[in-house]
Amino acid sequence: MIKKIDHVGIAVKNLEEAMKVWEGLGLKVDEVEEVPDQKVRTAIIHVGESRIELLEPTAEDSPIARFIAKRGEGIHHIALGVGNIEEHLNKLKESGYRLIDEKPRVGAGGARIAFVHPKAVTGVLLELCERGSE
Repeated sequence: MIKKIDHVGIAVKNLEEAMKVWEGLGLKVDEVEEVPDQKVRTAIIHVGESRIELLEPTAEDSPIARFIAKRGEGIHHIALGVGNIEEHLNKLKESGYRLIDEKPRVGAGGARIAFVHPKAVTGVLLELCERGSE
């Protein structure tokens, strides 16, 4: 079952500058975290039940750095909150969706995540996100 839009990931060149922009809109950065496995620093902004996740690359070869080099700053992905990520991945695979991750990995905030290829979802990089506390 898809529960909600968990977050929208936004690729940024400079996390501190981006946080100032979003805070200037009246939003509050709740936490900043580095995710070494994904070569990214994140800033989480809660907006109701959803989040905005600012993503700054920590290495030139990171997926976020490549995204920014190719497309510039902006929306990188949409994440859907799910209850059982393995079940969703299996259903998508059985239905013929192209997956980037066939098994979940750990993302920001300890969430279990997996990505669906944008070519399978009308050009949108889709993340499935399972949070333990929900």
